[in-house]
Amino acid sequence: MFLKEISLKYSDDVDLSSYPFTIPVVRNFRELELKNNVTFFVGENGSGKSTLLEAIADQVGFNTAGGSRNNVYDVEKAGSVLGKNLRLSWMPKVNEGFFLRSETFYNFASHIDELQKTDGRAYDAYGGKSLHSSSHGESFLALFNNRFHKGLYLLDEPEAALSPLRQLSLLKIIHDMESSGKAQFIIATHSPILMAYPNSQILDFDGDEIAEVEYEDTDHYNITKDFLNAPERYFRELFRDV
Repeated sequence: MFLKEISLKYSDDVDLSSYPFTIPVVRNFRELELKNNVTFFVGENGSGKSTLLEAIADQVGFNTAGGSRNNVYDVEKAGSVLGKNLRLSWMPKVNEGFFLRSETFYNFASHIDELQKTDGRAYDAYGGKSLHSSSHGESFLALFNNRFHKGLYLLDEPEAALSPLRQLSLLKIIHDMESSGKAQFIIATHSPILMAYPNSQILDFDGDEIAEVEYEDTDHYNITKDFLNAPERYFRELFRDV
């Protein structure tokens, strides 16, 4: 592992009545110990998991719109107020890695196209062709297979473009990298397939404070399992006349 602990120390100019400090887990956050090479942030939409992940990316020096320290391009509202107040504890500190932000991946792919026009070699790190030339899921895998080597990898809902089969492919990539001691992953996800990764740390953002939970205790696991076992029960409840 590289990143060991994340803590929050407010600067004097922080407005605690404004976003993202209005999110309960952010408002109550003080410090977080990372215990494994693979950590999952889980919770409902708006729970703060992606906000904290983006803040970590900002403090590391990755582009908060997606990319590494070397990817310089702008996307509106890509700044991180929270990131400026985080403190990261390393052993050892690494500068290599990548921040995958699914919602702005199109902008990142366009950024690589622009780099290709100037140096002619930008595609080499992404399978030799534009990320726009493949489906969304295929371009994600091209990124994972060609750009991921060593360092800290922050993935924000990577399942957004991946079929269940491709999510299994991502698990294989994660295993090969982290088991070699070359990489650490922090992943914000809704996918019960991804968060099933063995010996990972799962952190739940749905309460007032971040809580470590077991895989079988997550809502994602239980709702998915219950639905697959008896979908008709859900349909009766969802589709009943009001």
